[in-house]
Order: sequence, then C-alpha cells, then structure tokens
Amino acid sequence: MSGSPQPSAAELARYLEQRGELSKPWMLMQLRLVKLKEAKDTLDPEDYMRRLLEAHADLMRLGEFWNGREREVFGGEYTPPTLIEPLPGSADDR
Repeated sequence: MSGSPQPSAAELARYLEQRGELSKPWMLMQLRLVKLKEAKDTLDPEDYMRRLLEAHADLMRLGEFWNGREREVFGGEYTPPTLIEPLPGSADDR
C-alpha cells in the first residue's frame, strides 16, 4: 500500500483479494465506505447522504451476522455452524 494514511479503494481491494478476504461482509463494507468517501466530491450532497444511509442500514443488518461468530471474526478461529441453512428462495427455505 502507498504511504498515504488511508489506502485507496483500489489498494484496499487488491489487499483484500490477496488475503482472500473479499468474501467477508465486514471487509466488503469497509471497501464500500472507502469507495463512497472517494466519490463524495463528485456526488450531489443528497445522493451522497442517501448512499451513506443505505450503507449504514446494511451495516446494521450485519449486526445479526456477528452473533456467535466473534471468535472467528476477531480471533481468526473458524467453527462451522452446526445447522446448515437452506439457500434463500430454495424449496427448503422457510
């Protein structure tokens, strides 16, 4: 990464890709926020605020994602779930 205090969206994406972390929702959220910050000056203020509020709402929905996964997310210890959920929209979906 460059010497700037915060990496660009492209640098962050490359870094996450190299580490195999592009599938982690919290990392994708970080990338989304960096991209939004970079685009701020080119967006209409109302559009920027709308996108920021959408990102915040999506982040809040991740709240349930964290439950029971703290050791994996913050400690790097993965434990597969005991219950395999069906794919959304599949015949077995509730």
